[in-house]
Amino acid sequence: MVASFHFDHVVDFVPENADVILRSVPALPGVFALCGARAEDEPYLTRTADMRRRMRRLLNPPESQSKRLNLRNKVARIEYCITGSDFESSLVLYHAAAAMFGYPQARRRLKLHTPCFLRMAMENTHPRVYATNRLSKRGLENTYGPFPSRVAAERYCDAVLDLFKLRRCHEDLEPYPEHPGCVYGEMKKCMEPCKQACTPEQYAAEALAVKAFFDTRGESMLGQIGAERELASAEMEFEKAAALHVQWQKVKAAATLADEIVRPVPALNAVIVQEAAVPEGEHPEQAAIFLLKSGCLAGPERLSTLGVRAVKEQTSVGSSLFAQPLMLQAVPLEGEAVTPTESPEERANVVIERLEERIGGANDLALLSDHLSLFRRWYYRPEKQRAGEIFLPNADGVWPVRRILRGAARMVLGEPTPLPEVQREAAKEAKVRILHEGRADVERVVPVVNRKAKKPV
Repeated sequence: MVASFHFDHVVDFVPENADVILRSVPALPGVFALCGARAEDEPYLTRTADMRRRMRRLLNPPESQSKRLNLRNKVARIEYCITGSDFESSLVLYHAAAAMFGYPQARRRLKLHTPCFLRMAMENTHPRVYATNRLSKRGLENTYGPFPSRVAAERYCDAVLDLFKLRRCHEDLEPYPEHPGCVYGEMKKCMEPCKQACTPEQYAAEALAVKAFFDTRGESMLGQIGAERELASAEMEFEKAAALHVQWQKVKAAATLADEIVRPVPALNAVIVQEAAVPEGEHPEQAAIFLLKSGCLAGPERLSTLGVRAVKEQTSVGSSLFAQPLMLQAVPLEGEAVTPTESPEERANVVIERLEERIGGANDLALLSDHLSLFRRWYYRPEKQRAGEIFLPNADGVWPVRRILRGAARMVLGEPTPLPEVQREAAKEAKVRILHEGRADVERVVPVVNRKAKKPV
């Protein structure tokens, strides 16, 4: 047992009472293990969308000439956990497999592979950038990712290096004037440190500029070019401003090749909101919260949505107060004793603090790699297939608590129904028709008076 993990429910299995036992198992998504009587027997571990149905297939009496796997006479104990989402099922299955078989077997069973990153070798005398799927403790601060694939990482790397003149060769340079160089030097896309065409200080400054681009996802360069463009426009130098705008567009196109989650591994922080596991017959009142901290996952923790209403951020009522986020909190009546209660924001902060205390494995590169693989597998799914929501910290490192609460409310209550579209033309026609019909009714009852003659017409 290399990991501390325990299933929430343990049931002894007796073949004679299989029907009664299986009826007690909920027909809900979850992870379960069928364990034998002997300690050396390897358990059957899997996840499923319906635990009761899956267990019936494995534990019902074997049918004649059936080729299905049947474990009825080999199982002595059933252990299971109810899960609320596919993300939670993957994480629970990983921890259970690591506890039962060890981390190497868990990695093999779940087919986990380290995601691809871009690493900037700042410890080198002449730093360079390259794609890799190997993590090292020494270079985590200069390792950027994760990317969905190596192709995506290399595409982003090439687009960024086209904006600078950093070297792209893979050799350990020993500069000397007679060095043959490479094609990038011939195209003036490299400072050619191999030929001593630049000083070490000049090359170091270029390397720091590339690192700043990766750290800020292009904002360091976009802000500088944008300021120069505005200055040129203010000074009526429109040709220069147009050239700077073209350069700004090229930098922006390169920056957009990396997803917003791409950042140094120690800065990989996010809150993931998923549906919580709900026992049969109960109404969901809580959402499941997971924390990604420095690339490691922790959770779930339950977050109550009491006092939070799900409100659409963009509605047809525009900037009306009805479209703003709404947090409900009890207000004591006059003369009533005030009882201290936690606000929704306080509950969310407490949940995040508990998750931060549970984070572990940042010093274990193998565990960090597994967590990043599980996260990458969920995050880079097509948006329509990716259940749940993710929230990144603000620029100052503070969590967007109110947005997290609204996301939790959407998980529990569902998306708010949009307001019906107003058919303005049809409404105008109906109004005119009603007014015309009303006027005709009045004319039939009250005679029209000629204003000049003062007599009924």
